[in-house]
Amino acid sequence: MELHNLPVTPGSVKKGKRKGQGLGSGNGKTAGRGTKGQKARAGGGKGRGFEGGQMKLTMRLPKRGFHNNFSVSYDLVNVNDLSAFDAGAEVGPDELKAKGTLRRNATRLKVLGEGEIGKALTVKAHAFSKSAKEKIEAAGGTAEVI
Repeated sequence: MELHNLPVTPGSVKKGKRKGQGLGSGNGKTAGRGTKGQKARAGGGKGRGFEGGQMKLTMRLPKRGFHNNFSVSYDLVNVNDLSAFDAGAEVGPDELKAKGTLRRNATRLKVLGEGEIGKALTVKAHAFSKSAKEKIEAAGGTAEVI
């Protein structure tokens, strides 16, 4: 016997009660919410973290640190990752995503100088480290900032 072969026990599957369908249904008029009050209203009830009117724990705890809203984060690729491409190829974010070197949802690309490159490639990225740019140009390629 397996899970998809189990029979349904009679009475175990019940249809949900339709609220507010007339006085005779037993769940009409106020639809089981009682009369008035916060919980009787649409969208009523206490929110997550509500502590009976006391200051919430999240507001009582000290806040620390700083988050810069204008910081720019890059997805990183090393020079040795570029050696997977043929000589003379044009390498950009789209080509790296197709090879699986770069995440599919990556937005900005920075090339770092880890490793060696022995081919002349045209590399297009949003940023280059100083050593990466030198290595690409030493191999006869070009480093273009997008």
